[in-house]
Amino acid sequence: MKPVDAVIIGYGWTGAIMAKELTDAGLSVLVLERGPERDTAPDFEYPRIADELKYAVRGDLWQPLAGETVTIRHNPGEIAVPYRQYGSFILGNGTGGAGAHWNGQQWRASPNDLRIRSVYEERYGKKFIPDDMSIQDYGISYEELEPYFDHFEKVTGVAGTAGGNPYEGKRSNPFPQQPMPPILSSQLFAKAARELGYQPFAVPAANSTAAYTNPYGVRMGPCNLCGYCEGFGCFLYSKAAPQTTIIPVLKGRSNLHVRHNSYVTRILLDSSGKLATGVRYIDANGKQVDQPAAMVVLASFQMNNVRMLLLSGIGKPYDPVTGKGVVGKNYAYQMVSSTTAFFDESVNMNPFMGAGAAGQQAIDDYNADHFDHGKHGFVGGAMIFAGATGGRPIVQMPLPPDAPRWGSGWKSAVRKHYAHSSSVATMGSVMSYRDRYLDLDPTYRDAHGVPLLRMTFDWHPNEYKMTAFTSARAGEIVSAMKPQRMSQHILKPGDSYDVRVYQSTHNTGGAIIGTNPSNSVLNRYSQCWDVPNVFVFGASSFPQNIGYNPTGLVAALTYFAAAKIRSTYLKTGGALVHA
Repeated sequence: MKPVDAVIIGYGWTGAIMAKELTDAGLSVLVLERGPERDTAPDFEYPRIADELKYAVRGDLWQPLAGETVTIRHNPGEIAVPYRQYGSFILGNGTGGAGAHWNGQQWRASPNDLRIRSVYEERYGKKFIPDDMSIQDYGISYEELEPYFDHFEKVTGVAGTAGGNPYEGKRSNPFPQQPMPPILSSQLFAKAARELGYQPFAVPAANSTAAYTNPYGVRMGPCNLCGYCEGFGCFLYSKAAPQTTIIPVLKGRSNLHVRHNSYVTRILLDSSGKLATGVRYIDANGKQVDQPAAMVVLASFQMNNVRMLLLSGIGKPYDPVTGKGVVGKNYAYQMVSSTTAFFDESVNMNPFMGAGAAGQQAIDDYNADHFDHGKHGFVGGAMIFAGATGGRPIVQMPLPPDAPRWGSGWKSAVRKHYAHSSSVATMGSVMSYRDRYLDLDPTYRDAHGVPLLRMTFDWHPNEYKMTAFTSARAGEIVSAMKPQRMSQHILKPGDSYDVRVYQSTHNTGGAIIGTNPSNSVLNRYSQCWDVPNVFVFGASSFPQNIGYNPTGLVAALTYFAAAKIRSTYLKTGGALVHA
């Protein structure tokens, strides 16, 4: 094919951001998206999108696992098996990627999340961190990223209260929009939290609370709490997604072309292995195509980013035995718990009124290093929040543990509890460890004969301690909400990672940012140390996971790098950081 200045792999949040930044700079840009083209109209039009069975259960917007998946095992000595049915996490597919059907909680990282090893060593001593825990600093400060957090909040029209979270880093501007009033479940949570001495605040929501025009001139409409966020596209142009915030201004640009149903199989390198010459992909007709490019931007989901580097021979694969190598290192997830309150029939929650983040309340007292870990013996923490994303009839039916699971007894329990229950969740950070990593599976291949990515992951004692502590705090708040009864789902020592149970799509690591080539794949500008004309964006760059949704940090790192690419790389080329 005819050469281009830059080829972008993936058209989700980071792909859309980089497409705008690079075309603004005058480059000829080609985007290769593995899935189909999708837009608000006609794909997300009402009433067709309000179909829980099609979208939230059967996953019409998700990557089909029959063609490509990942294999999973708990420990290096086990044989991995394919993830054949969605449970633990969801892989995006098509325009917008997972950003088309996310919930919209949009957090900034805590300042001490970005220098986590230094913070814990300075405050508690080096011996506080377990020997097998491989956490590390980003090499980028919150202050450097703050302008880019701010910009992305304006692009997505985030609703929130500046200063509401007493642990948030300093802000240069307030949130672009005021938060939506808390729904009843959040009101009860906030009241109970205040009585216990906490400072609850509105969860930052990329669900527009009013008519809003972003800095790119794209207009969004107010959320009407329809209850169809996660797993669905937004028919009201209310939930921030690439389709509703960035892609509209890219349509019609002569220096941008997008090819959908284009399955990239590798990044091509020259004979030295130090320069990318383009990419190879399989087009919609099954034909193999080589696309020359002066610059390659890897902007797909976390797992595919790592897989593509491994398939392309970029960077040294991680070896858990020696601890050497970097590609696949530091895979992490999140540990989530839930506490459900069941009230009497006088407390009517109207659960069908919900959104991905709008109207929710949270406390941040036990997240990051916002509290004294010295007496608790674990690293990390969790954000604790309440709210309802909806009350859909198939999967949003909270019932007490002793309720019948089928038949007339189940129906009776649903009638009793559907409108009178609410949940409080903890979103717990998970640290990285020497024996938790990603590599290529030696046996299983995708529909095109390309090796699948293999995940080796299970929980460690640190995370069991973290979730026990934070879940107990959540339980105290729920108890203060004075329900008739309550139940908790908390992982305990001996509970292995279970791929059948959804927790979050907040998978991180494998192509991490760091301060030198010995501890990372990328430098602080998301540029590959080994192949400097390859840039990688996404949660794959996180050295460990955090107790928030990752999207805000992913976008800030992307804008931060894009600014340096435009100011320096496009003029001088080569490495932006010298080891």
